[in-house]
Amino acid sequence: MPRPLWAGAISFGLVTIPVKIVSATEDHDIHFHRVHLADMGRVRTRKVCELDGEVISQDEI
Repeated sequence: MPRPLWAGAISFGLVTIPVKIVSATEDHDIHFHRVHLADMGRVRTRKVCELDGEVISQDEI
């Protein structure tokens, strides 16, 4: 379980409610894929050196 960033309490007269704030643990982003309309094939982004014209791996960047 993640550690709370802040812990405290909210009080309403005789009622006290303990509250903890924790950081988000899941990715809720939406990811889109680009597709070729003619055959619905996925279009990917290649990393190419503009001097050599060779495809570069992520480790070389």
